[in-house]
Amino acid sequence: MSSASRKRAAAPGKPARSKPATVKAPAKRPADRAGPRQTVTIGKVVPEFSLAATGGATWRLSGARGRKLVLYFYPRDNTPGCTLEGRQFAALAARFERAGTGIVGISRDSLAAHEKFRAQMGFPFALLSDGDGLVCGLFDVIREKNMYGRKVMGIERSTFLLDARGILRNEWRKLKVDGHALAVLEAAQAL
Repeated sequence: MSSASRKRAAAPGKPARSKPATVKAPAKRPADRAGPRQTVTIGKVVPEFSLAATGGATWRLSGARGRKLVLYFYPRDNTPGCTLEGRQFAALAARFERAGTGIVGISRDSLAAHEKFRAQMGFPFALLSDGDGLVCGLFDVIREKNMYGRKVMGIERSTFLLDARGILRNEWRKLKVDGHALAVLEAAQAL
């Protein structure tokens, strides 16, 4: 192994992912780099992907087929807006279930952070870790943000509703948290 290969393999400060994300997409680059890549489109089937999920399992989109699905992307665990959003989806979880709709939350936080956040909040749905940003790229949710005067790349709070066949039926971008979960529930009930 060359010294350059060893440096790439060792990459200090970057923990190895035990369950890497997989996406059937032509681009194999992080979502926050410029360049053409496949993204989802309303009225089209969402490409298969899998991510590490709370509870120690690998979550696969194909495993959700046969029922409607809410995918909500949020910036960060244990922040006020993300906590409120998760709590509002959790409060309506039984109604989503009666509407034949599953819920999953996705962010780039680590699986360990997700486990702690989910346990602390008592969320009845899985949180998925997209540490390398491939699924965020697929849904085109990475945006430049102004954080305390600094420009950073991060998740723009967004929600996607898929039907039982995996077709994207609705999307909400740049959303306001309060009341959003109810609006998504009403859309799911109307499908």
